[in-house]
Amino acid sequence: MARRPLVAGNWKMHGLQSASGEFDKIVAGARSLPGVELMVCPPATLIAGFAAAARGSSVLIGAQDCHALASGAYTGDISAEMLKDAGAAAVIVGHSERRHYHGETDATVRAKALAAKRAGLLAIVCVGETRAERDTGRAAAVVRAALDGSVPDDLVDFVVAYEPVWAIGTGLTPTPADVGDMHRVIREWLGSRPGKAGERTRILYGGSVTTANAKELLAVDNVDGALVGGASLKAQDFLAIARAYR
Repeated sequence: MARRPLVAGNWKMHGLQSASGEFDKIVAGARSLPGVELMVCPPATLIAGFAAAARGSSVLIGAQDCHALASGAYTGDISAEMLKDAGAAAVIVGHSERRHYHGETDATVRAKALAAKRAGLLAIVCVGETRAERDTGRAAAVVRAALDGSVPDDLVDFVVAYEPVWAIGTGLTPTPADVGDMHRVIREWLGSRPGKAGERTRILYGGSVTTANAKELLAVDNVDGALVGGASLKAQDFLAIARAYR
C-alpha cells in the first residue's frame, strides 16, 4: 500500500506574529509539491492565524501538545477540542521534550492520543531512545515498550514519529542503516495491530533533519516522512527537505 509522505515542521517555542511571512512562503511552495503532505505545527498562539492563511491550500496545521480532557479548571492548558476549533488537523503527543521537561509518561501520552481521537485530530505519537539505551543495546525494546504504552488499542488513524532523543537538536544523526533498523521494528509492531495498520500507518523520522541529510534519510525503507525541528523555521529549508521526495 502506497503511503503519501508527510513532512511536518515542529516550530517548538519559536515564532511571533511576524513569522506569518515565512509561513506564507511555505504555503506558496507547497503548490509545487503535490506528492508530499506538508504540515506546520506552530506555537498555539499562531494556530488560528496559520489555519486561516492555509485555507484552500494543501498545507495542514498541527499543534504541539494537548490536554487529555476536553475542558476543566486547568490553567494554561489547551484541549484537543480547542485546537480543532482553532483550525488544527493534528497534534503531536509524547515528544521527547514533553517527556523530559514535563515528566510525561507513556500513560499520559496515551491519554492525549485518545483526546486527539475524541476531537477528530490526527495524533502524531513520538517514541525514541536515549544514547545510553542505544549504547546498551536496548533501543528496540525501549521503543516497542513506548509504543505499547503510548498508543491506545482502539486508535486506528495515527502517525508514529521515531525520534532518537540523543539526535534532537544536537546535530547528531543515526546512520541510515540504524534508522532503517528501527523503522522496521516499528513497522513490525504496527503489523501486530488490528486492520492494516502495518501497511497504512506512516512512520516519520525526527532528529536533526537538515537539507544536507534529508535525501539520504528519507530514502530509507519504511521512512514515510520527517518530523523537522529547527530547519522547519525557514521556508527555504523546510521546502528543500520536502523536495527530497521528488
